[in-house]
Amino acid sequence: MANPNRPFWKNLSLFFILMGPGIITSNVDNDAGGITTYSLAGAQYGLKLIWLLIPIMISLIVVQEMCSRMGVVTGKGLSDLIREKFGAKITFYLMIGMFLTNMGNVISEFAGVAAGMEVFGVSKFISVPISAVLVWAMVVKGTYKQIEKIFLAACVFYIAYVVTGVIVKPDWSEVLGQLVHPRLSLDPSEMTMVVGLVGTTIAPWMQFYLQASIVEKGIRMDEYKFARFDVVMGSIVVHVVAFFIILVCAETLHKHGIAIETAKDAALSLAPLAGDYCTFLFAFGLVNASLFAASILPLSTTYLICEGLGWETGIDKKFVEAPEFYGFYSLMIFLGAGIILLPGMPLIAIMYVSQVINGIVLPVVLIFILLLVNDRNLMQDHTNGPLFNTVAWLTTVVMIVLTGVLLVGTLQA
Repeated sequence: MANPNRPFWKNLSLFFILMGPGIITSNVDNDAGGITTYSLAGAQYGLKLIWLLIPIMISLIVVQEMCSRMGVVTGKGLSDLIREKFGAKITFYLMIGMFLTNMGNVISEFAGVAAGMEVFGVSKFISVPISAVLVWAMVVKGTYKQIEKIFLAACVFYIAYVVTGVIVKPDWSEVLGQLVHPRLSLDPSEMTMVVGLVGTTIAPWMQFYLQASIVEKGIRMDEYKFARFDVVMGSIVVHVVAFFIILVCAETLHKHGIAIETAKDAALSLAPLAGDYCTFLFAFGLVNASLFAASILPLSTTYLICEGLGWETGIDKKFVEAPEFYGFYSLMIFLGAGIILLPGMPLIAIMYVSQVINGIVLPVVLIFILLLVNDRNLMQDHTNGPLFNTVAWLTTVVMIVLTGVLLVGTLQA
């Protein structure tokens, strides 16, 4: 906890030293699949679903705080704790499910790189291989501190979407009205979008990466107040960006009845409505987000699997010290990039469906987290309070109900 006798500037400097895991993890969540999902939500439903960002943000803060707290108290990653508490068999099945889900997400990131660079006239056969090599070399050759600085710099460029939102000059009174008067129907397509919005904003992979990065950074319990603020700030910033993406597409594409299927479509469609600057800013944001996430998502999966199997993990380790860790990371990077280069791949379906699958898998991961964080033998005096348990269990139950409604609606359709 922060020392009340410590000067303000020292507390501030300590925060800047400890910041990173929360802000990085949350911002990566606005990846290619996320931007596509937010763009579709704005283009198809206008501002109708924008109010959902408020309860989703509260849920994200609670879930991320639990994982960061577990990382600080136990000094172990989430997959590690699941294996120790629930056994190797359950961990194995979880790893398979998360690998398949995350592989779809990794593919969607390189699809985002391809789509964004095509707006600037660069072929995917140039942009995707170069991106894959750069991402791979950065993680394999760099240290945790170096990579964290690069990731934090990438977070700054999300301001492109805020600028785009200002350029389209929205009717702020209408926006406020939609926020304070929520509406929702049980239409299957709308339910699918809701599950996708939650799944892309509170993605299962985030919890594994956040806890692993907290452990690797070595944050102590007396420093945790700063790490918690990092998590809260990251959760707020990611929703501000999501808000502006939905806003831009609602105020332009939805109002003009323009249908889109991808974030690239959204960027290109903005040109005649809001000018070329909007198009280029939107596309630039997509490329930045995709490259950012293409680095983090494979790392999250690699942490999950290597922890679950008891293998060495860590960016600060050399290749010979953690060959499985770097080998698996390399496999995901080049497999994801290679699939994008195959002709006839349904990139649109991969990018959107991967986010819906995130939403379906999320309740399973949340149940594991809640059982672990409330284990007094594991967490001692740092278990959840009533408020956190209420919000977290409510999020879990809501996602199970939404998934059930979605499946029933799909079967009846």
